[in-house]
Amino acid sequence: MNLLMVFLQEVVQYNKHFVEGLAVIGAGICMGIAALGPAIGQGFVAGKAMEAIGRQPEAAGQIRSTMILGQAIAETTGIYALLVAILLIFAV
Repeated sequence: MNLLMVFLQEVVQYNKHFVEGLAVIGAGICMGIAALGPAIGQGFVAGKAMEAIGRQPEAAGQIRSTMILGQAIAETTGIYALLVAILLIFAV
């Protein structure tokens, strides 16, 4: 009976470390995938803004402010992913 209890305690300890390891791997994957979205979105927005400024230089101020707002909104996705990754690392 004593041997069974020792075995069960080892299994529980192993499962705890296994879950913690999977949480860290999940956090890394979360940040890796979530970093691609804002990067692609911000690059696309900046490119289109430069095209628009090239076509209408007199509207550069309005285009630039709209571009910065769009990039800020795109960046929030990365920030939310960072929060999820931090929760995965420290809450599990």
